[in-house]
Amino acid sequence: MKVENILPFNWHTEMENFERYSIDDDIYLFDKPVITSTFQYPFRMDVTVGIICIKGTSECSINLKPYTVNGPCLITILPGQIVEYKSISDDFTGHIIIMSSKFNDNLIPTVSERLSLLLSFRENPFIPLDEVTLERMVSFFESMKKMAHAKDHPYRLEVVRYLILAYLYGASDFHKLYNNRQFSHQEALLEKFLHLVQTHYKEQRGLEFYSNKLCLTSKHLSKVIKETSGKSANDWIDDHVALEAKALLKSTSMTIQQISDELNFPSQSFFGKYFKRVTGMSPKEYKGKG
Repeated sequence: MKVENILPFNWHTEMENFERYSIDDDIYLFDKPVITSTFQYPFRMDVTVGIICIKGTSECSINLKPYTVNGPCLITILPGQIVEYKSISDDFTGHIIIMSSKFNDNLIPTVSERLSLLLSFRENPFIPLDEVTLERMVSFFESMKKMAHAKDHPYRLEVVRYLILAYLYGASDFHKLYNNRQFSHQEALLEKFLHLVQTHYKEQRGLEFYSNKLCLTSKHLSKVIKETSGKSANDWIDDHVALEAKALLKSTSMTIQQISDELNFPSQSFFGKYFKRVTGMSPKEYKGKG
């Protein structure tokens, strides 16, 4: 039986000991990056996270795509994305905004506007900021903190909602500029391939499916993906499946059999062999890894 309810990363438990500013369970604000031991393993987001990085460097991957982040910049991670933290420099400073799914659903009034912003942030989770835009983003954050403190204010959540809208639309100007970069034919094909893999990897692990979708031969697709990304098309597919499996093994209470079913393997044994081939250890070994 396929399991539909995947448990998300537990933000409340992980961050309960850190100083924060909050409004109910809708908004959480942190004055500095929060890194705990749980970040050593891939985990699936169930909230939207905005990080205003003032300075410093960090390395991470979002849905297997690697990023090296250099401040000042804006980082946006969306619900459903799988994040894997790699490293963070000692001088990394910034502010963190966490928004619940319920808050997000009511944040932007029209579907078209919401979709436009989501697609922009999904394609470009990391955007460099100039000093003027950075100052504006920090100003929005400080205003949010003041409203979070104003517990007697009858409309503080609404005020913060409008501040976040200003924050998002301010960032979207940079997204538009960033998105104007021209991609080569090979880079565009890689993006299409990775989008297909992210959509279908639970059901389709064969290269022929993806080459047919792109109206190419498997040989030509393999050649372009390898030359453009430095990694074979089959490795991309395997890595997506393994990343999902790792997140499920570490951040949920699902059994190995349930994870095997979730990822559409014919049996737990087949899943175990596949996982060990890709990661070098069995699902049980990975789940018990400290």
